[in-house]
Amino acid sequence: MAWFRRFYGESPLHLLALIACFALAGAALLALSPSPGAVTIAIWFVAAVIGHDLVLYPLYALADRPLVLARRARRRVSSRPVTVAATNHVRLPVLGSLLVGLVWFPTISGGGAEVLAFAAGLPPTIDYVMRWLLVTAVLFLASAVVYAVRLGRAAVRERTSGL
Repeated sequence: MAWFRRFYGESPLHLLALIACFALAGAALLALSPSPGAVTIAIWFVAAVIGHDLVLYPLYALADRPLVLARRARRRVSSRPVTVAATNHVRLPVLGSLLVGLVWFPTISGGGAEVLAFAAGLPPTIDYVMRWLLVTAVLFLASAVVYAVRLGRAAVRERTSGL
């Protein structure tokens, strides 16, 4: 299998999973092709790929840069190694908050109030911005609790290994 990994760059399981994903995408495309909205869906898909790769991905990298620079600065300042990195404990709640905000943007912004009232029977007076902020706060709080627990476990491990 070493020759395969050298030739392909990954394990055969990766190639198999990639082929399965392409087969699933092809099956979805074939199922949609007789639909009159298939062209619209294809245009939306291409626009989403281009929008993600050319607009959102550089923004992710730009937003992530301060976290990476802070981690490097911490390494230069302290000789003690970082036992638990905080980077992912910041990335995950930010990603969750942005994803919830993106998915529910029409509702949060109030633009879809009439549709929501018709479809769900919910009054448009509900303050969805406050709910989104509450979800964001809960995500950050949960991440901070997990980070604190991980720091505590690392401190206990360091103390017991030092004895």
